[in-house]
Amino acid sequence: MVLGDNEVTQSVDASTRDRRVQVRRAALAGSIGTTIEWYDFFLYNTAAALVFPHLFFPSSTGYAGVMQSFATYAVGFAARPVGAAIFGHWGDRLGRKTTLIVTLLLMGLSSAVVGLLPGTASIGFAAPLILVLLRLVQGIAIGGEWSGSVLLAMEWGDQRRRGLLASFAQVGVPVGLVLGTGGMTLLSATLSRAEFDAWGWRIPFLLSLVLVAIGLVIRLRILETPMFAAVVAEKKTSRAPVKDAVRHHWREILLSAGLRFSEQLPFYLFTSYVLVYVVQRPEFSNTFVLTAVLVGAAAELVLIPVFSQLSDRVGRKRVYLSGSVLTAAIAFPYFTVLSHSGHALIFVVIIVSLIAHAMQYGPQAALIGESFPTHLRYGGAGLGYQLASVFAGGPAPLLATWLLHKTGTPYSISIYIVLSAVVTVLCVIALPDRSKADITDPSVYAR
Repeated sequence: MVLGDNEVTQSVDASTRDRRVQVRRAALAGSIGTTIEWYDFFLYNTAAALVFPHLFFPSSTGYAGVMQSFATYAVGFAARPVGAAIFGHWGDRLGRKTTLIVTLLLMGLSSAVVGLLPGTASIGFAAPLILVLLRLVQGIAIGGEWSGSVLLAMEWGDQRRRGLLASFAQVGVPVGLVLGTGGMTLLSATLSRAEFDAWGWRIPFLLSLVLVAIGLVIRLRILETPMFAAVVAEKKTSRAPVKDAVRHHWREILLSAGLRFSEQLPFYLFTSYVLVYVVQRPEFSNTFVLTAVLVGAAAELVLIPVFSQLSDRVGRKRVYLSGSVLTAAIAFPYFTVLSHSGHALIFVVIIVSLIAHAMQYGPQAALIGESFPTHLRYGGAGLGYQLASVFAGGPAPLLATWLLHKTGTPYSISIYIVLSAVVTVLCVIALPDRSKADITDPSVYAR
């Protein structure tokens, strides 16, 4: 599906009314697409904490099983930069819309197959191997999805509201978390543990196919963004956009990856590792922790657009740095509460941790997207965003499990979170703030 002359003309010459319609469609397509992608991804996260250790690694000890399960979880993160490079190339060559349809299909189909995969008891060592392969496909799809979803709305809408418009794709993350975690919570609460482990956890994975069908209908109705259509019309697309992005904007790529540390690393501890940590105390159930995460995600649905809109007014960096500092500030109290407090305080601290995440995740899309020129934006923003997955998000639950095992204290994990915030603060300070800049002007990116 190559971007044709007719679609280029329609996008560039869209009337004010048509533009408003396309902005709404683009915002919906971005948010629904990322909702589906992250619904699938969070299902895997939850299953990795609750089901996969004994289903795919039954002969391992409790500690080893959790480590092996989180290792397959980390594989998906390692694949994300690969997906960003592959789809970044085509997103900056063929357009945002076409590429996003492919990523949606990849993610949905691979997740449905996870829901059908027999355990080690049925097919032996092939089960964890296939699981890892499917996780790789998921990671590649996610790697190509994010920047395209962000750019759909950001490049269609009013440039004075880029923070808010780009955040519609970010909203898909808590929506996916609500749907994925909510589905697991409902099944965990209504089924016996034996039923949940045997077949209940598979139902949400199979429902991915329904969501993919909805997402495809929406994405097929979107025109290419006018910013990219103008690049095509002027014949300014790059022949090797990812290579050019790395060559000319390597600094922005690295800083974009670094600024994500205090957003992404703690987030996967706050939403995935917390399931393992809290339920070690016998008075707490899976359902309780899942419900707390669910409520925190619901709060993010409201707060991500709020903080994004605030970044349009006061600048991305101010809002982002505030969220990073708050994350560092709660790192030690967070594990004190989880280790020693009762249900009410634990519920509150889980929600607060996700508020700190929303302060960063909302403005983040525009902050990274604005750092690259239009003809290299899909690949450059995607690489910067997804590189953090290798060093921050992916290893986080694995390293947290190891740190607790080796040190015997959860405060070693708190130090880990604080260090991530230090990396973020330094990178945000070093990255130019283009909140108020005209990102269609090439001189904005001149050295």
